[in-house]
Amino acid sequence: MGKLHIDLLGTSFTIQANEDSEYMEKLFGYYKRIVEDVAPIGSNKPLQTSILAGIMLCDELYKEKARKVNSEASVQTGGKDDELEQRTLEMIRKIDGVLK
Repeated sequence: MGKLHIDLLGTSFTIQANEDSEYMEKLFGYYKRIVEDVAPIGSNKPLQTSILAGIMLCDELYKEKARKVNSEASVQTGGKDDELEQRTLEMIRKIDGVLK
């Protein structure tokens, strides 16, 4: 069980999780990089900045999951399942359109 001290966007607290501290530090470091990327967009509005960072991370996760599903479907069907690929790509395009 690990602990992580968070000091970001004007708030500070400590969390405890079933992951080790080193792993949690890596996750937090990655999140901080995303926050730094979107900070100019949200200017000095911490709530907006954290929401934008969360959306960007969800987008990244969703695209990765779609790639995995697409890859697994291709292996299972021998690459013949074009309909699944087209649906997945269309969902990604829709999400990207909403996020822009």
